[in-house]
Amino acid sequence: MKTIRALSAAALVVASFGLAVAKLPPAPPMTDAQKAAAEEAKVKAAAAAEVAKQQQTAAEDRVAARYFQDMKAKGKQVPPPQTAAPPPAPAPAKK
Repeated sequence: MKTIRALSAAALVVASFGLAVAKLPPAPPMTDAQKAAAEEAKVKAAAAAEVAKQQQTAAEDRVAARYFQDMKAKGKQVPPPQTAAPPPAPAPAKK
């Protein structure tokens, strides 16, 4: 009996949610100012991501240099760092 009660309560919640969502009005179209602000935010986010990428690379380089320095000071043999090959250039798009 508890299972049937729980299932019917869940169905009621799902149906209520479906009705509530169905009654929401569509979002208004973006104005030119909103489009410009969104584009500006997109450019700022891309710039911030590039700065973060550069900072991450610099931090990784510092850590690797410190590791090699410490291992050399301890007299341990360390293999040279392995660098990934650059990805191949993308093929030109066909028209």
